[in-house]
Amino acid sequence: MRIGPYHLKNNLIVAPMAGVTDRPFRMLCKSMGAGMAVSEMVSSNSLLYGSEKTKRRANHDGEVDPISVQIVGADPKMLARAAQYNVDEGAQIIDINMGCPAKKICNVMAGSALLQDEVLVARILEAVVSAVAVPVTLKIRTGWDKQNRNAIRIAQIAEASGIQALAIHGRTRACAYTGDAEYDTITAVKANVNIPVIANGDITTPEKARYVLQQTGADAVMIGRAAQGRPWLFREIEHFIKTGTHLPAPQVDEVHRVLLKHVYELYAFYGEHTGLRVARKHISWYTKGLIGSAHFRHHMNQLESSAEQLMAVNDFFDRQLQGGERLQYVEELAA
Repeated sequence: MRIGPYHLKNNLIVAPMAGVTDRPFRMLCKSMGAGMAVSEMVSSNSLLYGSEKTKRRANHDGEVDPISVQIVGADPKMLARAAQYNVDEGAQIIDINMGCPAKKICNVMAGSALLQDEVLVARILEAVVSAVAVPVTLKIRTGWDKQNRNAIRIAQIAEASGIQALAIHGRTRACAYTGDAEYDTITAVKANVNIPVIANGDITTPEKARYVLQQTGADAVMIGRAAQGRPWLFREIEHFIKTGTHLPAPQVDEVHRVLLKHVYELYAFYGEHTGLRVARKHISWYTKGLIGSAHFRHHMNQLESSAEQLMAVNDFFDRQLQGGERLQYVEELAA
């Protein structure tokens, strides 16, 4: 899998997720087998450049190449400036968001709302591609709604504009995250363009990743929510695609180590106050479905210091070890 001059180590890519794919999460997923990780979206609004949040999102210190940064907006000139800004801050690939279904993004005619205006799509893509010397990629959905699926036309516009890879979430904006992903639309897009196509949506297991690659002919798969609390999913998929066999489930002590390292990275990246709060959702994802985790998560979310949070995590995993070396999942009605 190549994007411009960058040859990825495999065709497994971490999807950009707002509030999730910060530098600690991207670095973790890359260390666990992902070939590339796309940053959470950065607003093209130049007034935000000086904010602490934007500075953090543009922080790529120590991150493994290639560094892909997603930008979002609706004004071609502003997006071009945002692309230049992020390249100056170390971005090696610029990704444009035309796939986000969130109302607050679509209400300002950004994200997947742009799919309704193909002329504006072309202007934006041409402006950003012309503004930077690095590869530009695009993330879209299959269309605005089921009556207006135009992914093939958008893909052709993207290719003509100089976009070097296209990721498609297999749902319309109206579908949000409901229903099944439309792999047939991704298949059709792949058949109509010559740039790399990345399939996204409902890829939760090694078997599903292989199926989607085979079914759609896509060059890569992009994995989002399934990797939350399961960053080892990337190594599991890579192993399965290469060998047809499954890696053993991670042992309790490995999950404990990965989680602790992740939490310490969050404290260092955000500072203790914010890091503690960001860590809560990640800890919840890592432990969801494990024996006793519903009670643990409720208790953990009340804690107000990193020392208390770490002690709670250590106590929880000590109890898991008493049940055996491998993770033991249970159905939780309260989860």
